[in-house]
Amino acid sequence: MTKLIIDDAEIEVPDHYTLLQACEAAGAEIPRFCFHERLSIAGNCRMCLVQVVGGPPKPVASCAMSVKDMRPGRDGTPPTIHTKTDFVKKAREGVMEFLLINHPLDCPICDQGGECDLQDQAMAYGVSGSRFAENKRAVEDKHIGPLVKTIMNRCIQCTRCVRFVTEVAGVPDLGAIGRGEDMEITTYLETAMQSELQGNVIDLCPVGALTSKPYAFQARPWELTKTESVDVMDAVGSAIRVDARGRDVMRIMPRLNEAVNEEWISDKTRFIWDGLKTQRLDQPYVRVDGKLRPASWREAFGAIKDRIANTQPERIGAIGGDLATAEELFAFKALMTRLSVKSVDCRQDGWPLDPENGRASYLFNPTIAGIEQADAILIVGANPRWDAAVLNARIRKAWVQNGTKVGLIGERVDLTYPYAYVGAGTQSLSDLGAFGEILANAERPMVIVGAAALGAPDGADVMATAAKIAVDCGAIAGDWNGFGVLHTAASRVGGLDVGCLPEAGGKNTGEILEGARSGGIDTLFLLGADELPYEALEKPFVIYIGTHGDAGAHAADVILPGATYAEKSGTMVNLEGRPQHLSRAAFAPGEAREDWAILRALSAELNRKLPFDSLAALNAAMVAVAPWLAQTDHVVPADPEAVRALAGRAGSLEDRAFVNPIKSFHLTNPIARASAVMAECARTFAEGDKVAEAAE
Repeated sequence: MTKLIIDDAEIEVPDHYTLLQACEAAGAEIPRFCFHERLSIAGNCRMCLVQVVGGPPKPVASCAMSVKDMRPGRDGTPPTIHTKTDFVKKAREGVMEFLLINHPLDCPICDQGGECDLQDQAMAYGVSGSRFAENKRAVEDKHIGPLVKTIMNRCIQCTRCVRFVTEVAGVPDLGAIGRGEDMEITTYLETAMQSELQGNVIDLCPVGALTSKPYAFQARPWELTKTESVDVMDAVGSAIRVDARGRDVMRIMPRLNEAVNEEWISDKTRFIWDGLKTQRLDQPYVRVDGKLRPASWREAFGAIKDRIANTQPERIGAIGGDLATAEELFAFKALMTRLSVKSVDCRQDGWPLDPENGRASYLFNPTIAGIEQADAILIVGANPRWDAAVLNARIRKAWVQNGTKVGLIGERVDLTYPYAYVGAGTQSLSDLGAFGEILANAERPMVIVGAAALGAPDGADVMATAAKIAVDCGAIAGDWNGFGVLHTAASRVGGLDVGCLPEAGGKNTGEILEGARSGGIDTLFLLGADELPYEALEKPFVIYIGTHGDAGAHAADVILPGATYAEKSGTMVNLEGRPQHLSRAAFAPGEAREDWAILRALSAELNRKLPFDSLAALNAAMVAVAPWLAQTDHVVPADPEAVRALAGRAGSLEDRAFVNPIKSFHLTNPIARASAVMAECARTFAEGDKVAEAAE
């Protein structure tokens, strides 16, 4: 620890602090543009100037000087720093004047207006006029893809964007060319940025040089109602803020959550909002003479009631989707139980996960933040860059900061960090080669099992073998449980926790679909389940509760319009087992209602009335079954003995290669497929940006 005197107050700070961090720890406000806590130090903007007593006769950039480099006073007193003197204020005003020399007066038309760091600091350190009569420099705007809009006349060369894509995202698309006044930030050949996290440069940019292209000229920040919620585009559960105007969601921003997403979100999370109002189901439909016709709720419920009355419970199946809340899956299961339906499953992808094997058998036990503690990570059958982009950034962070070794079994893909390629499939699980020694020698090894490994018929055997690897290499020891399942569906852990699974004698998803093909299943309930093979849904009578005109709606005989994650409240449980509160930011269109309310109303029509009339009552009933879900934003560790028991079931495996099921990062759910922005991204990244050659 180092003692300092900052603005006449003595403070003790860690040796690794910069002067800027020390000043802020002392309560001083230090302006900055280039400094960011999660990026390397650049020292470009010079806005963070302070005065060091007994130091250089000029102001010092506090972001670039460490406290351990400070010298005590001649009388042995701690180093003294001033942040509020006239000397400091005049220096900062000079820096601000230089920053504004070439900055255009775009504030009235700039999307950053009202949220601009440059505006805020100019209020404190700007002057009323400019002494420069010269023309401002002009910089050509760059095309860097369909997501980020560039107005490079506004750029102050803080290089936050360059450092982010290089250090955090690991896809160094951006860089600087030229020197001095000719310096420009660019992708060199003006190709689209390739990172799944590129939208974060919009938040990082302290001026209006990089803004959201889909959000351009849509709204001003003071017009929007801001609601804190969580993301459902993957199983990470990133903390987000949903900004709405009236009934329309206008944008989605990240919130700080150090344990989950830090302050980053994926592009799918950020830019999905236009899909929330496109191709929406806003009233019930009933299929008459082969065509879907608009109907009233009573007519739709009547059609379902007539069908259920004439169908035996064993010929009814029910599948929960990937975007449902834990409460909705609990109510879904409760309704099916009252209808004596045993074939209920929330595992739309057919993964062999079962709470009877212990909660640790299906959680990401090391936790997302725990990735930074691992010194060796084996990824089995997953592409975390697409399965969970924010989690992949954590793995990269562990590699950058701690030198964590990573091994991969599965498809050879670019993960944004180097890894040892162990093999393509099951054969490599029995012989890890040189990486097996790395795992064995690691203090905190980690084994991550993903979709490509678990989605096949032998998924249970693969998971047991991966658990055995974890146990054998010491990943289950003391307070460290290094075995984790990398889920891709936001609702999956919540559905497993509340028991939305087949009862004894019931069918799982694969068996339900096989029964639907063969005629063994006559009636099928789908709660937002759209990732199913369409041909399997042709014979049965399909009752679809959902939000968009996607695969489930096309196959449906009765459609009950539901609410998206931005239009309902509830509990989402992320892949760690962390319950998080989903908050309603807007209202669903037309006659659409929250899914739990639809299930409650339907239960009354079917004379199987569910025992709750409010979301609070439903939540209380759910918590009575799964008490850990009451501990919002807290991970209750699961018993690691479940992993050891799972490892004991390991046997021989058939030789097969792991194939990642996600073929397009941007089109993984109904909301994404309804989004024009995501469709443009899918086209851009599938075809690549064709760069015109000189001869063309």
